[in-house]
Amino acid sequence: MFEYRIAALLMVIIAPGALAHDNVAETFVDGEMTCIRSNGAPDHEMGRFPNAANPNAFREQELTFCFPTSPRLADTVTEGLMTVGVSVTGVPIRPYTAGYYDPDGRRGIGRDPSSGWRQQAMHNPRSLGMDDQNAHIDRSGLYHYHAVSGDLLHAHGGTPIGYAPDGFEIWYDPAIGVSSWALRPGERLTPPGGAHDGTFEEDFEYIAGSGTLDECNGTVIDGTYTYFATDTYPYFPRCFKGVVNPDFMQRPRGGGRRAR
Repeated sequence: MFEYRIAALLMVIIAPGALAHDNVAETFVDGEMTCIRSNGAPDHEMGRFPNAANPNAFREQELTFCFPTSPRLADTVTEGLMTVGVSVTGVPIRPYTAGYYDPDGRRGIGRDPSSGWRQQAMHNPRSLGMDDQNAHIDRSGLYHYHAVSGDLLHAHGGTPIGYAPDGFEIWYDPAIGVSSWALRPGERLTPPGGAHDGTFEEDFEYIAGSGTLDECNGTVIDGTYTYFATDTYPYFPRCFKGVVNPDFMQRPRGGGRRAR
């Protein structure tokens, strides 16, 4: 499947049809980095935004994602990135939410992380106003995926659907990529209590060997480390085995550039 890599890296994507926001993306090489520059619009129809659960409207962006052209494994695993990848169409992959359990928050969710229980987006995606592509829009107008998009798969299946910040490819193939994460047994020992039902990120645990993928949702295919999008948690890689570009996602802000 890796014979498609060069073609995927070199193509310029301009979506056909009269969409409300046409996808415009280009791929180019800058030194040791391959970069995807886009306006942040997908190459498929977006849901209706704002909507009852999401008050944000899409705004065209100036996004640049750069990752190593020749990725290599690192000595340590990188964790804690909000933007875990980019689609081949230049849409950011951001599976985490900014919400945490907070008894004083609206519907028990707030921005204070002190509870240690982070809201898990795909437990109830409609409550976050997601469209049928498992995506929604944040306060800055940024459209982003929380789980794999069916239309993205339809258009780009059989090739990489994206790239991680370390440059390793992200594929979708449920016959090969099976998550090794599962719900923890029993109940939460701290508030909010209750069963580990997937409401929060911490409801899940990695069980080595229970699937085909490692804790970062990756494995070695044909001698090359590869990440997978999966239909179950964690949906996309949440940690990275390769050397990550710390400036993976950039966009202008106040005349400068912000990495995220």
